[in-house]
Amino acid sequence: MNRINRKIDEFCYRHPNFGIPNLMKVIVFGTAIVYLLYFLVELQNPGGGMSAISFLAFNLNSVLHGEIWRLVTFIFVPTNYNPFWLLISLFFYYFIGTTLEREWGTAKFNIFYFSGVLLTLLSTLFASLLTGLSFALGGVDYVNMSLFFAFAMLYPETTVLLLIIPVKIKWLAWFDAALFAFSILTALLRLNFIGALLPIIALLNFFIFFGNNLLLWIQRKTGQVSHRASSKTIQYKKAVKEQAKQKGYHHKCCVCGKTDTDYPNLDFRYCSKCAGYHCYCSEHINNHIHITED
Repeated sequence: MNRINRKIDEFCYRHPNFGIPNLMKVIVFGTAIVYLLYFLVELQNPGGGMSAISFLAFNLNSVLHGEIWRLVTFIFVPTNYNPFWLLISLFFYYFIGTTLEREWGTAKFNIFYFSGVLLTLLSTLFASLLTGLSFALGGVDYVNMSLFFAFAMLYPETTVLLLIIPVKIKWLAWFDAALFAFSILTALLRLNFIGALLPIIALLNFFIFFGNNLLLWIQRKTGQVSHRASSKTIQYKKAVKEQAKQKGYHHKCCVCGKTDTDYPNLDFRYCSKCAGYHCYCSEHINNHIHITED
């Protein structure tokens, strides 16, 4: 993954103007137009809105019969037809997409987005060829999810309003990941192996771009856990409790005898190289003879 990322970064450095500037504006505008078409037809003919925009969805049989525009237009098919939620989702993904484009540059953002589109398309094509059924594909749910996960990796502490409740992006990402895992597990329990595989393939670009970040995060978290469980960490906690039992102070330097009661602004530390629980002030923590067991 490191090698792939380096190649992508090198390409983007050499071709900074590659791709479509303000790509998310194009996606949002195109999706709004398709929804408007659906809405107008639905007003005149209830139930006919989906049929009116079906010519835009990807369908292998239709593509093989010359309707090659479907290879692109499926991107603009809405995934939510409730006008309120559609407006919220379009605004949200526009905000995320433009932020990522500013962070990465136009070239890298276009590569990330269209690699997700390509993987989504290939996964649907693979399912169609494997089962002999012609699966229809409208919208880019998994691409949008990869955008959301990418944003959460880069800006985990960002707070957004969930209706009126402020929530950090990282918690929304964890919730979204749980739903994603649940959908895969449900598909596996139903023996729908293709239904479980397609979401993973469609999100593969996220793992390509952020696989190393995930590994580093896991290593950092496991390192913190092991540190908390280490014997030295436990000793420090015990030392503080033992000192707290003594009258008048919590910490006392073994060299000069200063205590945190007499010197409240002085820092006190416990030496990990000394045997037992021995406290030292900041003046002597790095300047004392280590106590060893007899």
